[in-house]
Amino acid sequence: MGVLNLTPDSFSDGGRLTNPDAVVVQARRMVHQGAQVLDLGGQSTRPGATMVGPDEELRRVLPALEALHPLRSDYPGLLISIDSFEASVAAAALAHGADWINDVRGANHSPEAPGCSLRDPAMLPLIARAGCPYVLMHSRGTSQGMDERAVYDDVLVEVRSELLTATDAALAAGVQPEQILWDPGLGFAKTTSQNLELLRRLPQLIQGEPGQPDLPYPVVVGPSRKRFIGAVLHEPRPRSRLWGTAAVCALAVASGARVLRVHDVGPITQVARMTNAIMAGT
Repeated sequence: MGVLNLTPDSFSDGGRLTNPDAVVVQARRMVHQGAQVLDLGGQSTRPGATMVGPDEELRRVLPALEALHPLRSDYPGLLISIDSFEASVAAAALAHGADWINDVRGANHSPEAPGCSLRDPAMLPLIARAGCPYVLMHSRGTSQGMDERAVYDDVLVEVRSELLTATDAALAAGVQPEQILWDPGLGFAKTTSQNLELLRRLPQLIQGEPGQPDLPYPVVVGPSRKRFIGAVLHEPRPRSRLWGTAAVCALAVASGARVLRVHDVGPITQVARMTNAIMAGT
């Protein structure tokens, strides 16, 4: 999954894709390098980001989405995902040809009020009607307050439990199991040590406890250029965190992750293919 940030303030590449022509050039490069899904986002979700509202989000996303349609004739299997937690944005994008919805608030819970979610209440009925793939990402709070909510007794157990709660809500709203993907939300309301713990125990998230059947939900992992990698590597420049990202992606593939959400598609495609080749021999 190649990341296409259409925002001026994204943490690693904000302001680089300022017009549809630039989006198409970057998208074509990503697909040529191996991207199977393009993930368009018009709202930065980095810590401290300002919410722009659905109207501005649509102003950024829809022209880019329209400009990408001709790529489908060259790449018939290409899928386009919209990274949004606003149901109105998701609805408009789906009406304009988007295939997936990637919702960073899909599994958003408040530790102060268990079971409380910031998810747009119109999102799940929309996804059920549309029948499209839906990424439920774990997070807590908003961009302004997520760091304060990085408090867990057991980060793997609680992330998995909150993803299950969100999944139950989606199924109750009519979303089908085959529509759902899980994302543990690396970097969202997690400290560096908690992110590393999640990665060490990723097989437990994907496969469940010993003796239990595997969950049917493919797992998306999105580590690309994130600050926990910068903290480990003492690298303040997000675009210089490629090799740290590659290490995380190799581990994720070996652990059973099905989708990697990244900025540097070419190198990470090689990492994924090589890791798959190694694991196929075990």
